[in-house]
Amino acid sequence: MRAIRAASAALMAVSALVLTAPTATAAPSGGNTPFGFSVTPSTVAAGGRVTLSVTNCGTTATASSGVFDTVNIPSGKSAAATVDWDAKVGATYQVTFTCNGQSGTTSLRISGATRNPAPAATVTRTTGATVVPGGVRGGLGGSAGGMHTTELVAGTALVVAAATGTIYVVRRRAGDRKH
Repeated sequence: MRAIRAASAALMAVSALVLTAPTATAAPSGGNTPFGFSVTPSTVAAGGRVTLSVTNCGTTATASSGVFDTVNIPSGKSAAATVDWDAKVGATYQVTFTCNGQSGTTSLRISGATRNPAPAATVTRTTGATVVPGGVRGGLGGSAGGMHTTELVAGTALVVAAATGTIYVVRRRAGDRKH
């Protein structure tokens, strides 16, 4: 009985680690490269923003596509690009990442959803109050930025601590029972 509880706790800990691990957002289609890269999200509306990430590149990398200007990506960081407003809805564009003279490509699809450009903010003075037209751009929920090493390490530490605590409690309870 004790072995079943310990196995269940171990299975739950492994499941938590697997389910919280980051997933790849884009696979390279341009062959094998010694560096990793991704475009997040892989489907975006014209005028939308994408996050471009490169891993295992010791120098500044570049990302280029027919729907945004060439972007420099510093080593160990990510960069953002705004998709052109005239990108064709339903089309798939290639994004080319270059690091140390080697290149890899992935796809970026333009969705049918339309994004309206944000209106220019105008300030109207009325008895000391500032009025800015337009609503709050809510709903991003932290999804606008990429994952950082600090966040990944902190999340992994929390999962490991939870798994260790679960195993400790299950083993302690099993030791207290005398059948």
